[in-house]
Formats: sequence, C-alpha cells, structure tokens
Amino acid sequence: MAVKSSFKNMVLCLFVICLVCSGLLAGVYALTAEPIRKAAEAKTNNAIAVVVPEFTGAPVMGTVNAGGKDYTYYTVSNKGLVSGYAIKTSSVGFGGPLELMVGLTADGVIYNTSVLSQSETPGLGAKCVEPSFAGQFVKFDPSKKKLAVKKDGGDVDAITASTITSRAYCVALENALDAYKAIVAGSSAAADDTCADEGCCGTCAENSCGMDCQGDVCQVEEGGCSGDCSSCSSSCEEACGECANESNE
Repeated sequence: MAVKSSFKNMVLCLFVICLVCSGLLAGVYALTAEPIRKAAEAKTNNAIAVVVPEFTGAPVMGTVNAGGKDYTYYTVSNKGLVSGYAIKTSSVGFGGPLELMVGLTADGVIYNTSVLSQSETPGLGAKCVEPSFAGQFVKFDPSKKKLAVKKDGGDVDAITASTITSRAYCVALENALDAYKAIVAGSSAAADDTCADEGCCGTCAENSCGMDCQGDVCQVEEGGCSGDCSSCSSSCEEACGECANESNE
C-alpha cells in the first residue's frame, strides 16, 4: 500500500535531508580545517620571509590601529635587534580586494612586498604580482621617492592599461607605512615608560630610551652602584651619572 503524501511527510523528509547534509558538511570541515589552517600559516610565513631583512628566531605577531583600521604585523629581529616589520595591508583594486604583505626595515624603508591575494584582470591588473611591477618597490625609500604612479606625480611606473590596480597597490603600501608609524610610536612610548620607571638603569635593551647600549647598564643600589658602564655609549654613561664615573676611575 502506497504511503499518502502529506505536508507532514514532506517536512519530515526535508528535515532528514537537511540533517544528513549538515552532518556531511561538518565532517568535511573537520577533515579540511586543519590542512587549510596550516596552508594559510605556511603562506603567511613564506610571505614574511620574502619581504623582511634577514632575521633569527620566530616572527612576533602583533596588532596596531592606524587611521581607525586594525593591522596585523610581525616583528622580526636579528641578534637581539629589531630588523624589520612585516605588515598585512590591503586596498581595493579594479577587481576587488588587493591584499599584500609589506616588509619594512626598522628605519621605515620598504624592503619588499608580496601579494597575498588579488582578483585583478588576468593579463592586465594581475601583473601586479610580477617582478616587472612589484620589483620597483624593493628597498623603496618613501622619504626620497613619492609613493604614487607617475600619472599622479609620483615615482611609480604603473602597469600598462591598469592604472587603477597600480594606484591600489600604492594605497596598500601607504596604509602599511601608516601602520609602521603607529608601531614605532607605540614602541617609543613603551621605551619612554621604561626609562622613566627605571631611571635608565638596570638592564638596558638595545636602543631603549634612545641609547645604544651593548650590555648591562650599571644598577643603582643602596650605598653605591654595581655593574660596568664601559660597554655602553656616552649617552648611556651620562644617564648612569656617578655610576659611570665610578666605573671609569
């Protein structure tokens, strides 16, 4: 005997189908989530290695707000000194979002760039990934060159017939420079706080408080000072005051 069709039966069938499909999707996600995460992480790490100067250890991730927008960045160091920053930045090109990883040296020179994702027109704007265009940003000093296409009075050669993409690339780099300035400003403020708290004594990190120390600054203790100021620069010795004089006698 055939089962009569009814609204109740149809709803039940749809529910079972949805339940099975949801289970299948959840299973696929569980199987692919970790490989996708690892692939994205590897892509990010590869981009960092390409855009920053030589470094040791692992990049340290951070976030900074510049112009009302949050940026993810990675600080890299070499022999205890900050050697550069890799900053994730983006803008809108002709075909949609253009996402870059921009590497800057500690003094704000663009070291290199890498396109993380783009949806520009093949054969035109998509050429932004090619060295013929991106290569001009290697060691690009924004204090000496204008970060804009030549059509807008800058020093950047635009991709032929793709001015919009070229401008978007420059905008993404400008955004990275804004983020860099915010990072440096935050680092300087933190160093100033340390300087005020410790009176520029105790263990001195490289470039902290504007000093170029190569070792430990003398420590002020009750009844005198300990440590050696001879390995520090003159500005560091001045900060140590009498302790520096004692160690030099």
